[in-house]
Amino acid sequence: MKLSYTHTLTEIIEGCKANNGFMQEMLYQQFSAKMLAICMRYAKDKMEAEDILQIGFIKIFKEISSYRGEGNFEGWMRKIMVNTAIESYRKNLRFLNVVPIDDAFEQPATGFDFSNLAMQDLLKLIQKLADGYRIVFNMYVIEGYSHKEIATILGISESTSKSQLSRARAILQQKIIKMEGLDYATHTK
Repeated sequence: MKLSYTHTLTEIIEGCKANNGFMQEMLYQQFSAKMLAICMRYAKDKMEAEDILQIGFIKIFKEISSYRGEGNFEGWMRKIMVNTAIESYRKNLRFLNVVPIDDAFEQPATGFDFSNLAMQDLLKLIQKLADGYRIVFNMYVIEGYSHKEIATILGISESTSKSQLSRARAILQQKIIKMEGLDYATHTK
């Protein structure tokens, strides 16, 4: 069924606050693709991202009455999705294969430019990173969290956050260079 988008965002939000199923469906239809893209960055695969998306929308519908119209609504939703992805990661942490990293292993940041890579290719590479690397990379590079904030949210040390980011960047750089058929050794100097 195709929905008519004749309602303003304010009307949709107010309808969701009144627990109107039609308005909730409109909100979902309007924002689910953007929110799924956020979830995809944190998930290993599309199925996990879709699970995070559904949980995130349930939280949005439960918490929408707390949205007071201050600030950007999409930004408010985005924060809920990111937090839901992080919560999912933390909840499943005990089941995941965590790669331990010695603080002394931290590598210097490379000057590699990721901007020339197609976004879809970069997303696929990010999804293949070990869980800790992927989460820290997204929180720092995409969401703009500081290492101190990441450490607090994930319950790790700042140095672990820094080393996870450094390793994620190095792994991504190696994979990109390999994808492009370039010699890694000539790009690390």
